[in-house]
Parts: sequence; structure tokens; C-alpha cells
Amino acid sequence: METLPVLYQDEYLIAVNKPSGLLVHRSEIDRHETRFALQILRNQLGQYVYPVHRLDKPTSGVLLMALSSDIARQLSESFAQRQVAKTYHAIVRGYSPEQGYIDHPLKEELDKYTDKKARLNREPQSAQTAFSTLATTEIPVLIETYHQSRYSLVECQPETGRKHQIRRHLKHINHPIIGDAKHGRGRHNRYFKEHFDAGRLLLHASRLQLQHPVTKQLLHVEADFDACFMSLFKRFNWDNPLAHCSQP
Repeated sequence: METLPVLYQDEYLIAVNKPSGLLVHRSEIDRHETRFALQILRNQLGQYVYPVHRLDKPTSGVLLMALSSDIARQLSESFAQRQVAKTYHAIVRGYSPEQGYIDHPLKEELDKYTDKKARLNREPQSAQTAFSTLATTEIPVLIETYHQSRYSLVECQPETGRKHQIRRHLKHINHPIIGDAKHGRGRHNRYFKEHFDAGRLLLHASRLQLQHPVTKQLLHVEADFDACFMSLFKRFNWDNPLAHCSQP
């Protein structure tokens, strides 16, 4: 039986490390898919679980679910009220600024399946993401214009939860995430896939920090990187950004 790595579990909620390429739940967009985090976890625990936030199929990392509808409602409200601190890590094209704050409204991204009932032509929604650059590298390869190609490891803290927010915000500042088929740069994506065996979106939900809905204690959940990320860290001589983090 397939299982997901458990990061935290008690009688009220569970957090797992979702691999890249796994849908959270069934979607009309990927009708051919037969694997879903929701069903895998239900089989793994032998009980019903309730999703409380969104994590894109190609994004890996911390996925939080509730073990009752009441806890799901409370957790969903915490996300909606911006009471959950989220940290992501991404590998992007170019040398990104040392740090920055992206305050760039985003129009709702619609698709013909999951957003059938969404109103068209809505006004852009406010969206904010803080980020910092942790490491950079340059490889002696001509991919687009220059004979060297540059990349950065970026840590992001989204303050809002718009669809594809980090991917769209990093593209907005001209540092798209490697492996992003929709918002990224095809030549760089192909190079990483063909030469570094890195064919996934290089975006990882590393940490969640929130108040437990029942105990009211501060809950800190952290998900380490998969083999693809770790191989790139080694290749580029980058430290694992989670290696020296201590749990509160």
C-alpha cells in the first residue's frame, strides 16, 4: 500500500510531505490520474481526512489535513485570515535580488473545469510575497543569450494565497521558477530536465507555522526536500536551507 511521509499527527490533524506530481484530490484537469493524496491518506489512516489548503500538483512539501469537519473549518478559517505562516523554497532563473517584497495584484486564473462557476473579468486581487535570496550559481552554458547561465535559491513567504501566487510573482520580477511549464522559460526547463535529471517544478512548501486549533500551542511543521532538490544543492554547492533550522 502506498503511503505518504507523516510530518505531524495527533487526534485532530495530520501533516504529510506531498511529493511533486501528486494531486491533492480528484480533478477534471487530470482525468487520467488515479493517485490522489486525499485517498492515499484515507487508506493509510483508515479514516476520512479533510483538506484545508491548496498545494499544486507539481509543488512538493507540507500538506495539512484535518481529521474532522469541525477542525477543517477552523483550519480553513486560519488560512483565510492569514494566521498561517508559510515558507517556500524555489530555484529560479537569474540572480534574484538579495531580498524584496512583491506587492502585485493578480487576476484570478480560471480554467474550464475547476472554475466553471467563477465570475469572469473579476478585478485583480491583492497579493503580497516577501522573499530573500539564499544562494546563487553560474554555469558555463549558453542557454539563451549569454555564455553563462545564472540561477538562485529563493525563500518565499506569501502573505496571501492566490492561485499560483509564488510562480506568478517570481515571473513578474523576471526570475521564473525552473520547471514551471506555464510561467517559466522553456529552454532552462529543458536543460535542467535533460542535464540535471530535474524535470519537476522546483518549488517546495518547506514550512507551516500556525496555532493549533484545539491546544492553542504554536505548531511548526517542516518538510525536507526530495532527491531532486538535494542533488541540485550538491551540484551547486548550496547548503540545505532547512539543515540548521531548529524546531521552536
